[in-house]
Amino acid sequence: MKLFLVLGMINGFLAVALGAFGAHGLEGRLSEKALSTWEKAVNYQMFHTMALLVTGLLMMKADPASIIWAGWMFFIGIILFSGSLYIYSTTAIKTFAMITPLGGVAFLIGWVLLGTFAVKHL
Repeated sequence: MKLFLVLGMINGFLAVALGAFGAHGLEGRLSEKALSTWEKAVNYQMFHTMALLVTGLLMMKADPASIIWAGWMFFIGIILFSGSLYIYSTTAIKTFAMITPLGGVAFLIGWVLLGTFAVKHL
């Protein structure tokens, strides 16, 4: 399924762009703690962009539900985890920080599903 490859490519682009924006556009406008939070969001987005790309490539080998759900969990995790941290770091609204763990859980589920796929199909 090319969808996860495309989502991976889009998120890779966005992670690089948002990383550059954080380093150059937000420096001096946010506290060091907020910039660190922004950087954490970028890092997790990029790590899980790679997971999306791997998921897309593995789907060329087989198409079971575990790998499809792994891809969706990685994508949902990026939105919830990184997205909430981007918003929190720029607004300091704590409600967004409370969403972040849901993204972390989605990432964990994605990794378990990816591992399940690997054990069964590789």
